[in-house]
Amino acid sequence: MKKSYILDTNALLEDPNCIRILRNGEENAVGIPFHVILELNKLKKEPRVQHLVAKAIDSIRENLEVIQIVKDDGAEPLIPNVDLQILKEVKNGGMADPILVTNDRILQLLAEFNGVRSQEFKSSHPFESDSQLYTGIIRDGEERYPNSFEWHEGKPLFHGPDGPKLVDYEHEVWKVKPRTVYQNLAFELLLNGHIDLVTLQSEAGFGKTYLALAAALYLTLEQKRFDKIYVLKPMIEIGAKMGYLPGDVEEKLEPYIRYLHGLTSKLHAIRPANKIFSDPKVEHSKYDPNKFEILPLAFIRGMNIENACVIIDETQNLSRTEIRAVLTRMGENVKCICLGDTRQVDNPYLNESNNALNWIVRMLRGSHNYGHLVLKGHKSRGPICDAVLKSGL
Repeated sequence: MKKSYILDTNALLEDPNCIRILRNGEENAVGIPFHVILELNKLKKEPRVQHLVAKAIDSIRENLEVIQIVKDDGAEPLIPNVDLQILKEVKNGGMADPILVTNDRILQLLAEFNGVRSQEFKSSHPFESDSQLYTGIIRDGEERYPNSFEWHEGKPLFHGPDGPKLVDYEHEVWKVKPRTVYQNLAFELLLNGHIDLVTLQSEAGFGKTYLALAAALYLTLEQKRFDKIYVLKPMIEIGAKMGYLPGDVEEKLEPYIRYLHGLTSKLHAIRPANKIFSDPKVEHSKYDPNKFEILPLAFIRGMNIENACVIIDETQNLSRTEIRAVLTRMGENVKCICLGDTRQVDNPYLNESNNALNWIVRMLRGSHNYGHLVLKGHKSRGPICDAVLKSGL
């Protein structure tokens, strides 16, 4: 039996493919209230959701021939409340026995009060950025990018600069052993001398920064490929502003990089990294700026970085312009490792799509000296973190 579905704004934002899914070929009719279009027009200026709005609008445009824009052409004045106006359009828009599709519980309640049937959109697939969609591990039928992996008889096959290679061995880097196959593949990219730029994407707890620091120490202090390690960090301030904190730049930076001190101390305890400290015999000794330096990103303007391993943390909090300015500072013999999670954008002017990490993957995927990997697995930083990630909290 043919059904008439009418979409609320949130259904379109949560999954732009809902039009195609609900049509189910040509089985059902799909409508969109005129005030939903107006609401999307208003939301397009909101940095946090403008990428979702763009996807929703594209989906509407692609399906214009098969959807119906429902309006209320009655003589009654407009209702100032958008939800009530949408309900009015659903009731008087001319579609037979309409069903309002919304995940808004209040709107569902209002629909019931007004005699309108409603249901949730349960097949929602939240938006995923390029850096999530391209995991670095390709599936059957997908394009095989340089420096990507694929599963071959249950084992990862690396399509690297030297041709296909089965990764049937486990790396040990600065006495750090990978806890998952994905961490092992991350080391494969981080240690490869032909790959100059690596991006690692994952949720919190999968060891991005720890792996990057271990690789940086190994490449710089043991293999001596580089002279110095830089850790660059964008200063996105959520609490007290950095300018109002007491002390010089180093002291002001301290609250934002405390976790880095913890990681370097942990690696130093596993295997001594004396050369990065000014006085390794003194507990909590400062870093030797000739070997290891943590800088706010703004401080590298005008610099020319050479013979260095560079780690850019929280890359998702940088804009496309900023990451271009940073990466064009990199001179000869540089390994650059960009870390981040596009689902944790703290910069109020960026979103899940329009951020530096996503732009790197989108524009550099396919380059022969670039590699990307999404870290996954059942083990993260600990059992509580594992439980949270598994539950989807």
